[in-house]
Amino acid sequence: MFAIWALVIGGLMVTMGLIGSVVKRMPIAPSALYLLFGVALGPVGAGLILLDLHDPDHVAALEIVTEIAVLISLFGVGLRLRVRMSYRIWRLPVQLASVAMLLTIAGVCAVGVGWLGLPLGVAVLAGAILAPTDPVLASDVQMEDTEDRDIVRFSLTGEGGLNDGTAFPFVMLGLGLLGHHQLGPGLTRWIAVDLIWATVGGLAIGAALGLLASKTILALRMRFHEAVGLESFFTLGLIGVSYGAALSASTYGFLAVFAAGVAMRQVERDENPNTPPDEVLGTVPIKGLEQVATHEHKAAAYLTQTVSAFSLDVERLAELCVTLLIGAMLTRATFSVPALGCALLLILLIRPLSVYLSTAGMGLRPAQRRLTAWFGIRGIGSLYYLAYSLAHAPEMAQADLLLQITLCTVVVSIVLHGSTATPLMAMYQRVRR
Repeated sequence: MFAIWALVIGGLMVTMGLIGSVVKRMPIAPSALYLLFGVALGPVGAGLILLDLHDPDHVAALEIVTEIAVLISLFGVGLRLRVRMSYRIWRLPVQLASVAMLLTIAGVCAVGVGWLGLPLGVAVLAGAILAPTDPVLASDVQMEDTEDRDIVRFSLTGEGGLNDGTAFPFVMLGLGLLGHHQLGPGLTRWIAVDLIWATVGGLAIGAALGLLASKTILALRMRFHEAVGLESFFTLGLIGVSYGAALSASTYGFLAVFAAGVAMRQVERDENPNTPPDEVLGTVPIKGLEQVATHEHKAAAYLTQTVSAFSLDVERLAELCVTLLIGAMLTRATFSVPALGCALLLILLIRPLSVYLSTAGMGLRPAQRRLTAWFGIRGIGSLYYLAYSLAHAPEMAQADLLLQITLCTVVVSIVLHGSTATPLMAMYQRVRR
């Protein structure tokens, strides 16, 4: 099995390295290609990759793989948001990750109970699983660089970073309604612990650790010329520490990792508030890396840019691996009428309506509102929450239908959003100019 994975992943990485520039010019996302490769290697095709989500070991493995992928992507998204937390531009992603997400969960839940006949707990789980937008697969519609202040791109980027964590309380609510989690009398425990403490605590822990780690390493570099290099170790270490500390405090690790990335970027911004990091660095000679890394005015920019570049590369690898797995899990049963109907209702009706209602009066132009409503890309986060739910409620009623709905929604989203991202965003850019 390892030899097969080495051959498949290695071959795909080499192939994408060779044709990556061609794919960028095509109206198709790389994730769609990975999906096709996964289908070809799964039970529908060659049968080289077989995942059975009725097997607890396979569920546990999928949970770990998707968990790692989401963590890496959330940290990278946080690093892209080079905007002061006090600026009004943050209002829209927060609104999307809270109000729009709640409306989406309610809409999916209504479809689940009213049309599909799901138990309330399973319907709430379906809503929570499908509500988060994906920070990995949405790269074509996210911020192009740290200085991008377009409200659509910034909002979609921030929403993708936040709602992978803000959906967690509702996953716990769904599990609680099914008897697999303590909600407390009158939902008191769920409100106090799962909704308030775990959310606020996760953000606070991540922000504190991101600030502390960044300021410490910069102080060591600028004052003592120590702790130079190994930015990849620092990146993975900060992700691990933030996640572990958050979970140890019974808070949400996803929000902590996202907040750590945002905090790290804020440290860099405070050092050079009026100059983009690329301009601060200029052309960096290979033999002068240590001088730049320890320079009084360039150290912060160098640290965040190198960490961001590393996290982006790992993020692309995670996208490849997980999307390949999604393709390998597809069967004819995945696209049942209930699953396909739920996917289309979410993408074509529930998401747009939720965004329109939650952004009323926020000053968006019609074109900006339409794009924000359309690009609610579903992906790796939904797959993680599915695996988490199956692991914690192994005997769940109608688990197969929940699996079909999730996989079908992700695939439809990859195809529809992936094929429209490049032309629609190009059209939007022309209108802006």
